[in-house]
Amino acid sequence: MLELIPISDENPTRRTSWVTIALIAINIVVYFLQPGPPSLVATPARTEAFFVRHAPAPCQLEDRCRFDAVRVGQRVVPIPQRSLPQILLGILESMFLHASILHVGGNMLFLWVFGNNVEDWLGRFRYVLFYLAGGFVAAFVQMLANLSSPVGAVGASGAVAAVLGAYFVLYPRARVNVLVPILFFFTFIPMSAWIVLGLWVLFQVLIPQPGVAWQAHVGGFVFGLLAILLLGGRPQPPRTLRPPSW
Repeated sequence: MLELIPISDENPTRRTSWVTIALIAINIVVYFLQPGPPSLVATPARTEAFFVRHAPAPCQLEDRCRFDAVRVGQRVVPIPQRSLPQILLGILESMFLHASILHVGGNMLFLWVFGNNVEDWLGRFRYVLFYLAGGFVAAFVQMLANLSSPVGAVGASGAVAAVLGAYFVLYPRARVNVLVPILFFFTFIPMSAWIVLGLWVLFQVLIPQPGVAWQAHVGGFVFGLLAILLLGGRPQPPRTLRPPSW
C-alpha cells in the first residue's frame, strides 16, 4: 500500500477514534509475537511456514488443492485440511498477520490516516463490524480469483481497503497530505482524497506488484464503497480545525 504515502488528512474528528487506535495496536503487537525475527521486507522461512498453517489457502475453498504440502525454504510444510468454519476462523486470524515491518507499517499508516473519520461517521460498534466484514469479503474475493493456489494471503490490507472505500464516498474533497517520490527526493503534496484513493485503486489494477493480493485490495475497496452507500453514507463537507479561542 505504499505507491502513494499519505501522512495525514486535514479532516478532524469529533471524538477520539479508540477502535482505530486499538486495531493498530493489536496488529503491531501480533506482528512482533509471530515466530521468527522481525524483518523489514522479506519474510523468514519460519514465519512463512506459520502462515501456511494459519492462513487458509484458496484451493481449500473447493477442495482443489493438488498438493498435500508446499516447500518453504528447506522445509516441506503440510497443507492442513479445513472445513468452512475453520476457513472462516483462519481468515479472521490472517487479518492480523503480516509478512514484514513494511507490510504492517504500510497498512497501519493507511488505517491511521483514513480510519478515524470512518469510525467517527459509523460509530464504534458499526465500525468494528464494517472493518471485519470488509476483511472477510476481501479474503473471499482473493480466494475466488485464485482457486488453485495452495498459498493463503495474510494482512489487514483487505479490511483497510474497505475503510478506504468508505472514506472515498464520505470525504472525497478532504485534503490529504501525501509523500511523493520525485527522482531521488521526496516532497509533500496536498491532494483531494478522491484523487489519492482513485490513484491507489488504479495502481492496484494496472500495476499489480508481485506477491501482493491486489484482488483483495480491490474487492475490499468496492465492498467499502457499496456498503457505506447502503448504510446511508453520502459526501460530507470537509471539516476544518477550529481556531483557538482567546
